[in-house]
Amino acid sequence: MQTQDELEALVRAVQSSAKYRMVSVDLIRSIGARELLARGSLRDAIKACKSKLHQVGAAYMPARAQYERWEQSLRAAAGDQTALRSACRQVLAQHASTRERLPIVEAIFQRTLVELAPVESVLDVACGLNPLAAPWMPLAPAARYDACDIYADMVAFIRHCLPLMGLSGDVAVRDVTDGLPERPPADVALLLKAVPCLEQIDKGCVPRILDSLPTRHIVVSYPVRSLGGADRRMVDNYAAHMRSLLQGRNWLCQRFDFDTELVFLLEKPARPSGTAEATLKQGAS
Repeated sequence: MQTQDELEALVRAVQSSAKYRMVSVDLIRSIGARELLARGSLRDAIKACKSKLHQVGAAYMPARAQYERWEQSLRAAAGDQTALRSACRQVLAQHASTRERLPIVEAIFQRTLVELAPVESVLDVACGLNPLAAPWMPLAPAARYDACDIYADMVAFIRHCLPLMGLSGDVAVRDVTDGLPERPPADVALLLKAVPCLEQIDKGCVPRILDSLPTRHIVVSYPVRSLGGADRRMVDNYAAHMRSLLQGRNWLCQRFDFDTELVFLLEKPARPSGTAEATLKQGAS
């Protein structure tokens, strides 16, 4: 049986690694508690916790994030839309998830959000560097952009960058498997390529997150290939996963197929209704 001393020792050991020093302590503690129950020793639990954190976060991150330099480049480009997009592209290319999205960055947001434009408020869950894709989104002037992620240094960077893109809002450090940060209702929530990672932490968390999002419209996306480039029938598997998430929910769903991402636009009913199956429509690809 784990003790509180063992759990705190695990947290300290994990945070002593530069890779995980800035990760949400709540997430480290949550994963660590599970691994201590499952493993035979503190040493094995520490190793397993680090492995899980690598799978859900560190594998996508640059070896050394240059947040100060990146912020300086965005400050220099602020006010010039062409220069700002160029600076944002350079930063988005540093993170594996947003780097894959760059070839479709304009299409993905213009096609999925066209019916909601101009979007006045966004909630970006497990955001990574995606808020820097805001210049390609059909946002209203001075839109509110709230976001959350598990990396404290990334959160601080995004918070500093929002005004440079003409946006208000806040960014929080949060383990969303334990609940969302309190935020006002938004026009749309983004949950981009985060579902597989979240389910590695807590298998049953995604339905809770979808239900609790303070918005009627949710964009959920999945990768179509692994980080190594393998196909593995991921499109079919994730399409089936979405169908299972919608089972028993009276939600509308539009599907959009892109070369590097499978995207769904979900719409909750205006008010509670029956439990008819969700309606699936094929979006433009």
